[in-house]
Amino acid sequence: MKKMILKTSGLLFTILIIASSCGSSKESITISDDEKMAFKKQEGDTITIANTETEYEIIIIEPGFNFWLQSIAKPEGYYSQSYLENRNNLYVIEWNQRVLQPMRFDPNLYQLRIDYSADIDYGYEVNYKLHNYFIYFQRKYNQRLGPFVPRI
Repeated sequence: MKKMILKTSGLLFTILIIASSCGSSKESITISDDEKMAFKKQEGDTITIANTETEYEIIIIEPGFNFWLQSIAKPEGYYSQSYLENRNNLYVIEWNQRVLQPMRFDPNLYQLRIDYSADIDYGYEVNYKLHNYFIYFQRKYNQRLGPFVPRI
């Protein structure tokens, strides 16, 4: 009887240890002083993302984004278009879910739905700027739109 209790206790202890080690921890976002300065910039607060071939246009009115894009973000060509499309697709899905839940997510942050389809080729520039806006947004407002930490 004692052996059975010890085996059961040992098994429960092992399961408890394994379960507690499986917990995920959120990695914090480290923001440099240069990036903090970019967040405070007010000039160039409107940027248009457009592709005339697909007649697709996004207008971003966000103080500091244009400055951040030019000074902090990775340069064009750093990421492949397929990488940008995959990330943008994930970000847009989460963004649109948050737009539909104004009681759960700040409606001042998530105001408008983004109409983005993985089946349409928007071109490199649109995907590059949209991706960088998502990174900027997540870092500035301490949000997570995906399972990964928004890095520069």
